[in-house]
Order: sequence, then C-alpha cells, then structure tokens
Amino acid sequence: MAKLRKAVIVDDNPGHTILLARALANKYSDVEIETYTDPLQAIRAFSPDLHVLIMDMEMPGIDGKKLLELACQMGVRRHRCIILSSLPAQELHQTFPAGTCLAVINKDDPKQLNAMSLIMDSIMRKP
Repeated sequence: MAKLRKAVIVDDNPGHTILLARALANKYSDVEIETYTDPLQAIRAFSPDLHVLIMDMEMPGIDGKKLLELACQMGVRRHRCIILSSLPAQELHQTFPAGTCLAVINKDDPKQLNAMSLIMDSIMRKP
C-alpha cells in the first residue's frame, strides 16, 4: 500500500474547505486531507513532509502572506504552496512574485480553477 500524501487546506470559509477537500479526495486516492477554517489552528499541521498546502489569502487573524512565511519557516516547501484569493490575478502576482509559492489562483475564475486542477495533477505525481 502506498504511503498517503498529506494535504492541508486553510480557508476561513467552511464551504470552500469542504468543496476543495471533496474534490481532492475524489480525484486522488492516496491523499490524507486536513482542513482548517482557523489559520492559527492550521499552523500545527505545517511540517516538511506536507505534500501540498492550499490556503486562502484573506483570513481573519493572519493573512495568507504571513501564513505562507510561517509555513516555510516550519519546513513547508514554497513550491508545494498554493494561494487562493478572490483578488484579481494581477494583484495576486504583485503580492506573490514568481518563486514565492507554487501558484496563486483567483478562486472566482473558472479558468484559473481549471489551471489549479492541472497544477494539482502535476504535484500529485511527484514524490
């Protein structure tokens, strides 16, 4: 039996976390998914063995940029982090320049969500 890969989803909107978790679980059989609506609670799940971290940028208590930096300090690899936001793509790319994380996705744009699906397919093939 293959080792389960760990995915963490952080979004203060419970509906988004449920939808993302279901989509991942339906598409990838070898993933253990943890969801958090409280970004400060999610910190305990950050570790170097995290396969993918998907987080919202706009959350109460701490924004996604600060949470990303905390995750990286705890050993999460930047190229395994995806930032979701309802901000326009151009603004997201200014906030998170290339190399800051794996991807920034406007969660209200169907084309970007489709791109996220392709990114997830790629990352889930990696060890």
